[in-house]
Amino acid sequence: MHIGIDLGGTKIEALLLDRQGQELFRKRLPTPQGQYDATLHTIRQLVEEAEQYAGQTCSVGIGTPGAISPATGLMKNANSVVLNGKPVHTDLADLLQRTIRIENDANCFALSEATDGAAAGANVVFGVIVGTGTGAGVVVHGKVLTGANAIGGEWGHNPLPWPVADELPGKTCYCGKHGCIETWLSGPGFETEYRQATSLTRKAADIVQLADHGDTVAEQVMQAYEERMAKSLAHIINILDPDVIVLGGGMSNIARLYLNIPQRWGRYVFSDHVSTRLLPPRFGDSSGVRGAAWLGASYLLGKSGC
Repeated sequence: MHIGIDLGGTKIEALLLDRQGQELFRKRLPTPQGQYDATLHTIRQLVEEAEQYAGQTCSVGIGTPGAISPATGLMKNANSVVLNGKPVHTDLADLLQRTIRIENDANCFALSEATDGAAAGANVVFGVIVGTGTGAGVVVHGKVLTGANAIGGEWGHNPLPWPVADELPGKTCYCGKHGCIETWLSGPGFETEYRQATSLTRKAADIVQLADHGDTVAEQVMQAYEERMAKSLAHIINILDPDVIVLGGGMSNIARLYLNIPQRWGRYVFSDHVSTRLLPPRFGDSSGVRGAAWLGASYLLGKSGC
């Protein structure tokens, strides 16, 4: 059996899967804020409870908001800043007394959807999370493409491709650059576009609903978002040529994206035909923790990250 841990900024979730991917046990606990050791011990508690339910020792995979640096072995780029600069992988392996797998949470999302989710059976899968931020992961033949720098799939911190005049130089991103895809396609980025157009503050779901009911400004903001998403994903298709792109995160709940974006991206893709499919996730918010569980399973099967 396989345990997945989703280490988030506000909660830590454990999931137990059997070999067929059936959920057997699930539990969440609050993430100890600003407490590194307490965070690790909360993970151990959840693993112990899951194994008590399973009645056996299980594989463990962990999804984190960041990545383990190949250069130092320390956590980097995590928005849960207490983890940054810490030997998270080594400390957890010692605490749990076993070999574990750790990947970025976007990689876990992509692995989940490629294993038994919306993209099951596809050779190359690009899994995108568009929510508070914008991240992505790549899975090739069932294996996570981590990359030499552990930044495989870091799509959100590339500049918006083919920008028009009013998109330059772009908004300032927390990474220090301007015009990053994340500043346009994240939920907050979408809300900012509407606020700048109307001087009104609304949640993304409310803006989409206004557009669906014929609000002219909301529809203009929605169409601009779709065009930017189409350009950004076309850039990925030109480089990676995936069989399937799966959207996750809060913005993935916008049903019209799956029809409108493929109708737009063809003009930017360097091909006479685009076979890539754009799909919603099968497991939604559960994909991250499911992907973490499949990480552990892939270790047992000898499928280490690419």
